[in-house]
Amino acid sequence: MTQWLRTQIVGLMGVGAACSIGAQPIEVEGQKFEPTVQVGGQTLNLNGVGLRRRAIFKVYVAGLYVPQKSTDAATLIGDKGARRVSLRMLRDVDAGSFIDSFNDGLRNNLSEAQLAALKPQTDALTATLKSIGEAKKGDSINFDYTPGGGTRISVNDQPRGDPIPGADFFSAVLRIWLGDKPADESLKKGMLGA
Repeated sequence: MTQWLRTQIVGLMGVGAACSIGAQPIEVEGQKFEPTVQVGGQTLNLNGVGLRRRAIFKVYVAGLYVPQKSTDAATLIGDKGARRVSLRMLRDVDAGSFIDSFNDGLRNNLSEAQLAALKPQTDALTATLKSIGEAKKGDSINFDYTPGGGTRISVNDQPRGDPIPGADFFSAVLRIWLGDKPADESLKKGMLGA
């Protein structure tokens, strides 16, 4: 083998290794998030991952999957394409606490008029979360949005409830984590990949 050929092979191996580094799963608090997922037949990219804390407790790790990565919250909230928020529970959370947390996040980031316009969807979300009951440590809860298909909630890859219509609803849900008054600032930074 010539020196030139060896140099080319080593160079290509280096490029391959560099490309694969970005394609590795990200692990936070023992929870692995794949670099891509399929939602509604579309490949989504992991935008970022963050830890949700409540007081001294680690509650869940959340990953945001989008068609195009961005560090701009407004861009991600306004996107009308397929998206996923994946929660990995680090402790048990009863349905009432989960619902209260979601409702607080919506109230903190939406106007009264926006909340009123989304009432049918938020009622459907509440019903679905009640049907889940207690989210257990180790559970994976996905909020998947597909254009025309609405928001689908699944627990451990099992669909729960009916799809909830509207891109505006999923954008409102994203505001819980990415809005001006997020549930947790460090979680927001993580989900933004910042």
